[in-house]
This record gives sequence, C-alpha cells and structure tokens, in this order.
Amino acid sequence: MRISRIRNRFSLAVLVACGYLLYTMIMGVSGALSQSENTTIVPQIDSAFSSTSTDIIPDQQSHPENSASGSRDEETPAGHGSNEVSDVLLGLIVILLAAKLGGDLFERFKQPAVLGELVLGMIIGNMVLVGVDTFEPFKHSLTLEVLAEIGVIILLFSVGLESTLDEMMKVGAAAFMVATFGVIAPFFLGWGVAILFLPEQSTYVHIFIGATLTATSVGITARVLKDIKKTQTREAKIILGAAVIDDIMGLVILAVVTGIISAAAAGGDSIGSGQIFIIVAKAVGFVVGAIFIGTKIMPGVFKVGSKFKVSGILLSIALMVCFLLAYLANMIGLAPIVGAFAAGLILDKVYYKDFTDRGEHHIEELIEPIAIFLVPIFFVEMGMKVDLETFGHTDILAFAGVMTVAAILGKQACSLAIFDKTINRIAIGLGMIPRGEVGLIFAAIGAKMAIGDKPVIDSGTYSAVVIMVIITTLVTPPLLKNSLLRGIKSMKK
Repeated sequence: MRISRIRNRFSLAVLVACGYLLYTMIMGVSGALSQSENTTIVPQIDSAFSSTSTDIIPDQQSHPENSASGSRDEETPAGHGSNEVSDVLLGLIVILLAAKLGGDLFERFKQPAVLGELVLGMIIGNMVLVGVDTFEPFKHSLTLEVLAEIGVIILLFSVGLESTLDEMMKVGAAAFMVATFGVIAPFFLGWGVAILFLPEQSTYVHIFIGATLTATSVGITARVLKDIKKTQTREAKIILGAAVIDDIMGLVILAVVTGIISAAAAGGDSIGSGQIFIIVAKAVGFVVGAIFIGTKIMPGVFKVGSKFKVSGILLSIALMVCFLLAYLANMIGLAPIVGAFAAGLILDKVYYKDFTDRGEHHIEELIEPIAIFLVPIFFVEMGMKVDLETFGHTDILAFAGVMTVAAILGKQACSLAIFDKTINRIAIGLGMIPRGEVGLIFAAIGAKMAIGDKPVIDSGTYSAVVIMVIITTLVTPPLLKNSLLRGIKSMKK
C-alpha cells in the first residue's frame, strides 16, 4: 500500500514537473523572440477571422507598425509565415495538458474528470491576476472556440449514442413522470431565484436561468451507478431513463427559450403568444421529426454505406448524420446540440450490424478518440471564461448558494412522481441532481446571446452557474452511493 502511494505521488510530481518544464520552455522561447526582434508583438490568433472578431487585433490605424509587420510577413519564406497556426497549436498544448492534469487530480479523489478540466481552466484563465498574461489570447481565439463548439456537439452526440429509444420505452411512464417533475420544479425555482437576485434584469434572463437548472448530467449519474454495480436495479433504470427524457425536455426548453430571446432581441421587448407557439412547435417538431424520420431512413443509409470498400465509412456516415442534424437545428434557430443529441438517438446498433459483423467497431468506440481530443477543449475553455474576481462579491456567492439549493431541491421533486413504496425514491431524486456538462453548455449559450447590448448571462451570473454546477456534481456521487447501499441493507433486514 505504501509503495503504491509513493508511486502515485511520484507520477503526479512527474506530471506537474513536465507541465512546469513545458511552460518554462514556452516562456523562454517567447522571451528570446521578443529580445531578438525588439518589437511589440501583437496577438494574431484570430487574424483570419478579423472581420468577425475585432476585439483581439488592435486597430492598424492606431498602431501603424502593424502594417509594416504585415508586409514583412508577406516576404517571409515558407515555414516562417503567420503565427496563427503556431499560436493555435500552442493553445492546444496548454489546454490538453491542463485537461489531463486536472482530470487526473480529480479522479484520484474519486471525482469526475470534467471538474478537473473546469478548475484548471479557471486557473489558467485567471493567471493575469498574478501578473501572467501569457494565456489571455487563448480566451479570445476564434479557432479554439470553434474547436470547443465542435467538441460539445460530439459530446451530446455521444450522450445520444449511449441512450437508446428502446431503453427509454422500457422504463415507461415512471421515468417520464420523474423527468417531468424534475424539469418543472427546477425551472420555476430557478426563475424565482433569478427574480430575487437579479430584479433589474429582463424577464428573459430570469427564464434562461430557470432553463439552466432543468437538465441532468446523465453521464455522471451513470458513472456512479456503474462504480457501485447497481445499473440493473429498478432505481437505476428509472434514473437513467428519466435522465435521458429529462435531457430531451431540457434541450426543448433551451430551444424554446433561446428562440424567444432571439425573437425579442430582433423585434423588441414583446413577443406574442403566436410566436411562442411557433417556437415550441418548431423545437418539439424537430426532435420528434428527426427521431421518426431518422429511424426510417438510417437502415437504408447504412445498407448502402456497407457496399463501400473504403475504410472509415461507418465513422464518416455517423459524423455526417451528426453534423447534418446539428446544422439543420442551427438553421431553424435551435441550438446545434439539439440536433447532435437527436442524431445519437437514431443511430441504433441494429442499423449498422453489417459493419460490426465484418469486424468493425461500434460507433461509440470510433467516436471516443475524437471526443478525447475535442471535449476537454470545451470544458477548459468554459473554465477560462470564469472571472475569479467575481467570486469576491458576496452577492454573487449568495446568488450561487441559493441557486444551488434550488437546483438540489428542484430535483427532489422527482420523488413525488414515484408511488411504489418498494422503490428508493430518495435515491432517484439524488440521482437527478448533477448538472455537470449540461449546465455549462446552457450557461455558455446564454453568455453568447444578448438582449440589446447586454449578454443574457453576464460574467457574474456565469460564475454563479459554474459554482452551482461544481457543487451539484460533487455532492451527487457520495449521496447517491450512500442512499442506494443503505436502501439495499434495509431491504435485507
């Protein structure tokens, strides 16, 4: 045991030392470049997107030396041109290293790796507070932001792949009622908390914060159930089925709320009931339509695809379906993640049996390496956008605390939907608590939306949501494990 502990500590020390060594090397190269050129280096990570991202590149009229540097870039030999690619590569190195260090640290304490990615992102995103501004360009890089967006699309696609329509049908009415109660109660509690702490904000902001509390992170709950080997219990089946339905409801609510906010931002402060009905019908119709049509045509698509001899056709078809539905969702005014989740739901293993029969991996296995690369970028980026200075404001901390209580109590309403006394109702309520990646996705979308010149989710509110996500994710594993194991002991007695 002692040798194992020493080995683990030594491994962690080596990882930290490697990270510090890499950081020192980067700083040394940057310092050498600045001394040799003796010029002011302007961050140009997003220069290729300057038409849409003007907050990164200073105005060349106010900095005439930029024009000169630009002309020099044109004359530079191949291989020594624009620093854009090298800056993005450096950003990926830092982000992936932070993700793995943070994930490893938190998993050693039996916590989800996603929290480590988020916390390390918060640290490197706020290094400017201690005088280190090296990582600031990464927070504004459009290229890294696009990679993060693709990462969250892949994440929701993976969640959809793990959730089959057959499993949802098996748990039936119980899971549907649990999910319904678990969406309605947090939504209105979050709405009320937002009114209490943000009275000066628009009603649309209050509604969006309510929507942020609705969905459950099915991945975190599923992991806890697997760890304690209770995935086949009735409670586990209801929790997982309800969490999937909960996610669908939450995504529909997100689609409706974002549609209402977008319509209000474009046409004024008021929006008619007819427009709201259209937005609701659009969101529900897209999800139901995608699932219905997809289940009808996907077997034929995979049958045709199986005739191709080129390698990687199964993965290519899966990604094309994912990106197509994400694109269509975005085109009709919904969040792309709604389409990605629907794409995962319709890709049943039975449809591509011809591929697996000849020895190819399942789509979940093919997608995993892509997710390992892209998904951590999203969470580290989300952490980097947290302003730790806002944590010093007592009103934001109070807002986060009350929001967390509302998030926890709201999911306990799920137990009211269970009438069978032989089922552990408390465990079901606890299993629905974690917001995890879903809460962060909602907050990220709100931070990019604006009403007038104000974001729906400002920096203070975003920090409060992050605190809520961290706490609900941390408390769920021990509480759920204790409740399920205690329930089994009481049944044996």
